Amino acid sequence: MSLARLHYITLGCAKNEVDTDRMRSLLTAAGYDETPDVGAADAVLINTCSFLASATSESIEMTLEIAQGQAGELRSSKIIMCGCVPSRYGADLPSELPEVAAFVRTDEEDGIVSVLDQVLDVKRTAPGHIPAVKRTVEGSVAYLKISDGCDRYCSFCAIPYIRGRYHSRAAADIVAEASELVAGGVRELVLIGQDTGVWGQDLDPHAPGPHDLAGLLRAVAACVRPHKVWIRVLYLQPEGMSEDLIHTIRDTPEILPYIDIPVQHVNETILRRMRRQGSRAELDQLFAHLRHEIPHMVIRTTYLSGFPGETEADAEEMLSFMADTGFDYTSVFAYSQEEGTRAAALPDQLDEATKLERAQAGMDLAEELGFASTAARVGTVADVLVDGIDEDGELIGHAWFQAPDSDGAVHLHPGSARPGEIVPVLFTDSFCYELIGMVEGREAS
Repeated sequence: MSLARLHYITLGCAKNEVDTDRMRSLLTAAGYDETPDVGAADAVLINTCSFLASATSESIEMTLEIAQGQAGELRSSKIIMCGCVPSRYGADLPSELPEVAAFVRTDEEDGIVSVLDQVLDVKRTAPGHIPAVKRTVEGSVAYLKISDGCDRYCSFCAIPYIRGRYHSRAAADIVAEASELVAGGVRELVLIGQDTGVWGQDLDPHAPGPHDLAGLLRAVAACVRPHKVWIRVLYLQPEGMSEDLIHTIRDTPEILPYIDIPVQHVNETILRRMRRQGSRAELDQLFAHLRHEIPHMVIRTTYLSGFPGETEADAEEMLSFMADTGFDYTSVFAYSQEEGTRAAALPDQLDEATKLERAQAGMDLAEELGFASTAARVGTVADVLVDGIDEDGELIGHAWFQAPDSDGAVHLHPGSARPGEIVPVLFTDSFCYELIGMVEGREAS
């Protein structure tokens, strides 16, 4: 018998998607049902993002929209605000958002069953069942969180204040979850964390098992080897690219040669103001070395424009670096003056028009490079994971060189493959970051 019907809304990054999956699985095991209709829900769980001020505003606007309903009248359903907004602003929220029945910080989410029981006045004679692997993934791709928190304290970033100090998940738990996800039909595991490259640095060095990311990747790869499964790693900082990790990516077939390294900037003065390491010379050397070791690798990066004190020459230096390196994918963001961060108090803050102008220049170059990289795939063959079918009946997938939800898609003829398959595809055309292709050796039915 269902205790109540719940509706879930996830805002922000893939790490929040994992957290929502965990809460959903706990609540389902405890007897709660899920409904896709927000109007039919007894409670709505909103997993919020607060990485930027704009994300915080979106989270609050969504909460108020759900509270008021389509007719502008207050809903009877209870609202539970979870995640980063409560973690960042918890003490101020109850008085600011009386529409919300409960606030749940990121470090409190494993107690979500007790929160819902209290809000909905559910009486239990015994604790609910706690599943060993707290995930309810549907589809062929699953994000696998290997750590949380961050110790870098970059001056522009609020993550350490939201999610706390860096802490690695135990290798045994990660491998067990990977095994369970693959057994459930997942064909691509995307390893994520705030800073994946330093996984294991906080674990007991004398405990059994791997103690760094390279060893963890080998363990996960060995676990999924009997299946045809892709492993992708995101959010690697430059300092985390050890020789062992580079060679592990190069020499392990299950691990995709896709490197995601957010450089943020290349000017040494700006990097120091950001409280980051490195220089242009060091980054040039790193990417040249990566391409030498893994010639066919694909590289994604992130660039933050308009940081306090950035000059026109600094911005041009970053654009020059992007062009010289030839990134396949680049995300460009205008600097946001985030409350509580060190950078918010720095002198020489740039005006919004300048920040947006420089970000647009970065985005224009990123598209020029990315579109050319995508177009160069036309006439070649590569493996594609079929994700599903769109409303027109067309198959949609992504190639090994495209991170899901980030780097474009591959469009295939209906009937030529099934969702969940990994198939060789000949690319026949491209537009922007999208590719059109034909499954090799198959006729559409």
